[in-house]
Amino acid sequence: MQSHIDISKNTKVVINPRVSSKEQRETGYSLPAQEKLLKEYCVRKEFVVQKTFSVTETASKQKERKQFSEMLRYMKNKNTKTLVMEKVDRFTRNFRDAVTIDDWLNEDDERQVHFVKDSIVLHKNSRSQEKLNWGMRIVLAKNYTDNLSEEVKKGQMEKIAQGWLPTKPPLGYKTTGDKGHKIHIINEGKAPFIKEMFELYATGNYSIKELLRTMHSKGLRNRNGGKVSKSRAHHLLSDPFYYGKMRWKGEIYDGKHKPLIHKELFEVVQEKLKRKTSIPQFRKHVPIFKAKINCGICMKVVTWEIQKGRWYGGCKNCKSKMSKVKKYIRQEELETQLFQIFDNVALHNMRLLEWLNTTLKEDHIGEIECTRKRKEEINENLERIENRLEIMYEDKLDGKITPEFYARKSKEYKEEKENILASLHTLGVDNTQYYEAGIAIHELASSATEIYQNKNVSTEEKRLLLSYIFSNSSLNAGKLTPNYTLAFEFLCEWVPRLNRILELEKGLHNKALSQNAPLNASLLRR
Repeated sequence: MQSHIDISKNTKVVINPRVSSKEQRETGYSLPAQEKLLKEYCVRKEFVVQKTFSVTETASKQKERKQFSEMLRYMKNKNTKTLVMEKVDRFTRNFRDAVTIDDWLNEDDERQVHFVKDSIVLHKNSRSQEKLNWGMRIVLAKNYTDNLSEEVKKGQMEKIAQGWLPTKPPLGYKTTGDKGHKIHIINEGKAPFIKEMFELYATGNYSIKELLRTMHSKGLRNRNGGKVSKSRAHHLLSDPFYYGKMRWKGEIYDGKHKPLIHKELFEVVQEKLKRKTSIPQFRKHVPIFKAKINCGICMKVVTWEIQKGRWYGGCKNCKSKMSKVKKYIRQEELETQLFQIFDNVALHNMRLLEWLNTTLKEDHIGEIECTRKRKEEINENLERIENRLEIMYEDKLDGKITPEFYARKSKEYKEEKENILASLHTLGVDNTQYYEAGIAIHELASSATEIYQNKNVSTEEKRLLLSYIFSNSSLNAGKLTPNYTLAFEFLCEWVPRLNRILELEKGLHNKALSQNAPLNASLLRR
């Protein structure tokens, strides 16, 4: 079709080659090839190419839209009135772009758009037949993109149903396999950093900023070799992919990839991410007790300041007394009480610790048998749920139950199945951790003061020690009231009793140990 507008020689034009990655992959038709086609057309028409705006259609819609707007803005600033494209469906696949081009053409009688392969030249005064041809091609192009979008979504949901994420995995994993059969596996080079990032943040001693600074110094890098951004770190710490799930379009699905962390650690991190107060902020000099102690009156966080090389803590909210007579308390004064608290949960007789080790290992034999029976029970329940899901699915296909009933009951059974699998996972953890954890806790309690006072121990290591022992503490009028973690709360209750008994029976200590009396290893569990 020929246009009714005169086309002058040496007209300045902008060419806009656009090629999809699929074409490049399947036919080898690249941007340079299309650019050559458009330039040859311009030579035949004796046009002068003023600028080339190339677009790869794998770019995001926002990026394509930005490039499109930049091209029109450039043409307006340079008073360039002719645009050359390959064909209509290459130029626009949505009605919004079509309206934009119509408005652009209608603003000036001299403006034109040439579609080389379609033999169409559009302008303000184009014939109705040309406009109809333009409109029909726009509709067909829109239908193509809609159909392509549907197929992509179907493929993505099929991938989800198979247990695999239909996109790139997060940092710490990598993709392997052939096209159509790609899966995600742990990246041994990146995974240890991600796991440590979760573990450090779970202690409550780090802000995101400080966590990234620490992890960067250890070697954590993004896929491009640069620093991981703060927003990206927050996204990684919130991604259920790391404990075996997949988040897709706001829904959580089961994944077949190998988890990097346990769900329990993930949930602890989520609690830390949601906290509104007591978030440790990085600064050059970090006090040991920062965000660790609250005011006993208003329960706001005690603020620490350094004066002449010494740390002082005070409540800036209610300004109540932190020491017996002053509004501020010295760190050393607080540490004196801290050492006494450490002593309260420490066993005073190391031979007793050895006895605990022996007794826990003996008791562990019964623990293994109990675990075996529990696993059998859980597996039976799991098989029951899977059978019900299979039967219910067949009933839905046969029309015996409605899709709504199937969806509701299926959701209930899947939730029950997930809880059962979580219980099975917990039992699947190495049983030796039972007694190893018990001994480790007692050893930490017995060595806490020594560790804290060691000159080679850094401030961050001391803060980590405190996070193992205390979940939080309060201070009022010089008195420190500790709030222990679960394990140390148990020690606080039982260890003082044991120490008193041993003091009273000091003369009979060796005999008591040899007869395994009067202690019971079951008291060490809670």
